Amino acid sequence: MNFPFYIAKRYLFTKSKNKAINYITIIASLGVITGTAALFIVLSGFAGLKAFSLEFTTLTDPDLKLFPEQSKTFIFSNDQRKKMSQIKGINSFSEIVEDKVLITCDDKFLAVDLKGVDSYYPQKTIDSILAYGDWMESDLPQIVSGWDITNKLGFDIYDLTKIIRLYAPRPGTGQLLSIREAFKSMKVVNSGIFQINDNLNNSLIFTSIDNAKYLLGISASEVSSVEIITTERANLKQINSELNNLFGSKIVIKDRAQLNGALYKMLNTEQLVVYLIFTLILIIALFNIVGSIVMMILEKKENLKTLFNIGATKRMVQKVFFLHGLLITFFGGLAGLSLGIIVIFFQQYFELVLITPTLPYPVILSWINILISFATIFILGSIASLLASFSIKKLDFKV
Repeated sequence: MNFPFYIAKRYLFTKSKNKAINYITIIASLGVITGTAALFIVLSGFAGLKAFSLEFTTLTDPDLKLFPEQSKTFIFSNDQRKKMSQIKGINSFSEIVEDKVLITCDDKFLAVDLKGVDSYYPQKTIDSILAYGDWMESDLPQIVSGWDITNKLGFDIYDLTKIIRLYAPRPGTGQLLSIREAFKSMKVVNSGIFQINDNLNNSLIFTSIDNAKYLLGISASEVSSVEIITTERANLKQINSELNNLFGSKIVIKDRAQLNGALYKMLNTEQLVVYLIFTLILIIALFNIVGSIVMMILEKKENLKTLFNIGATKRMVQKVFFLHGLLITFFGGLAGLSLGIIVIFFQQYFELVLITPTLPYPVILSWINILISFATIFILGSIASLLASFSIKKLDFKV
């Protein structure tokens, strides 16, 4: 057996005659355990919160979305539709027309985003967001509104006692002689109510693409965007390349992360800040290991003289205490991870902590968080052990 490792292991599992050193060692071990557990629990909790936040984007945002380079709309020809449907990796696509409109009911009005979708709009998305009522019929003047919009304007589904109108500015130039000339309107019926998140519930309504084109004055061959759903193993780079060849420089292609760039950036920044804060806490806790090793070196000074007399070098003795610190870090890190995994397991299956009376705090148990937590504590513990072992060089072990 390696000599320094053997001595380090003996020092780890053998009680010191000095009770103060035993207490310091126990405190150091508890610091490593609780620090590792806290780091892992926080990372798992933040991973769950991040997934929970991004879950809403998967309900409404496609895998890829095509936008016009400069104008609000672009021409989408039948030939482009046919060629696009033949691109490998594209499962389906939906044509979209969207813009700002005004919705009114009983002298109440609200500026909202109108999103006109075609019959190929994903049924999975519809089923996920529709909370009440029916999805609109493509050949009828119907809308599906956000929950907060219906509350603010005071209408329900198929409410014949309420007159709901949509207004959009007429395109063109010249002098306006009346409000009727300035706006194009459409009387609609609300057939359903959706729930996604507070922002969209308060600002978005759906209708058929034909209704949207009529209201916004857009020609039959124009669209505002095209939303694409890809297959599970699709090569997005290859799809982007083929789409660029098909449309040229007239369009911009964005994936889901780019569509929600601000949200992704915010969540990633918050995760990094939380990691750095708990790493700082771990660094403070690891000072206990430094103190424990230095105290042990001073206590074992007489015993170390014996090691030197039988041929040990300062480098070997330094390695003994470096390995001693590593063993405390290793076993403390394993214990802390085990404790953290148990806590996350209980939260997943027994919902111990709730955000609301019906919504448990989301957590994710993942290998990447286990590796990050253990690697962090082990690297920091190695540095602390190395710094503490340097105190050997300052001691005189001459007989």
